[in-house]
Amino acid sequence: MSRKKSAAALLYFAVHKPYMVLSQFTPEHGKAHLGNFFDFPKDVYSLGRLDEDSEGLLILTNDRELKTCAMNSGLKIPKTYAVQVEGKISDEALQKLASGLHIRVNGSDHLTAPAEARRLPDPGFPPRVPPVLKPSGWISLTIYEGKFRQVRKMTAAAGFPTLRLVRTGYGAVTLGNIKPGECVQLSRKAAWLKITGREPDQFP
Repeated sequence: MSRKKSAAALLYFAVHKPYMVLSQFTPEHGKAHLGNFFDFPKDVYSLGRLDEDSEGLLILTNDRELKTCAMNSGLKIPKTYAVQVEGKISDEALQKLASGLHIRVNGSDHLTAPAEARRLPDPGFPPRVPPVLKPSGWISLTIYEGKFRQVRKMTAAAGFPTLRLVRTGYGAVTLGNIKPGECVQLSRKAAWLKITGREPDQFP
């Protein structure tokens, strides 16, 4: 018998992961986790992840086909972040972020792929606890790969360390007005179109 879920059983959510919350539903060393905020079926997991000290948009689903397409199909899905960096970022640093720079990944040198970087007005996110007190500015950074702590490594390599990191977009899904600890449900068609650019049955 096929284990493939019927379309009616497939679920898709866009959630706003709060700061210092693990991108998982199981406890670990007493830390806060997604299960403290959301009561989803046990087969729902995050599509990708956000580090504990990062905030913002996570996609949750039980659609294994979507996960496979998003993670392994070479689609190079854009991931957009609002990044609060230490100091007022220079034009030169923005150009470096956009054109690619060298970071360390798994002990080896890695040249980041071309990205999109620009200054960003204060996005007005809810205050973080603890607050960021250093002089800072905001940038928008869109990347098309997903190396471990890539955004933080990139801004540090450009000379402007990350102070706060909020993912605002995954594909064409956006954080919008979703508040920390809240979620919205997506339709199957919308999730596939916004994440992969194709409808559910258009992949081989």
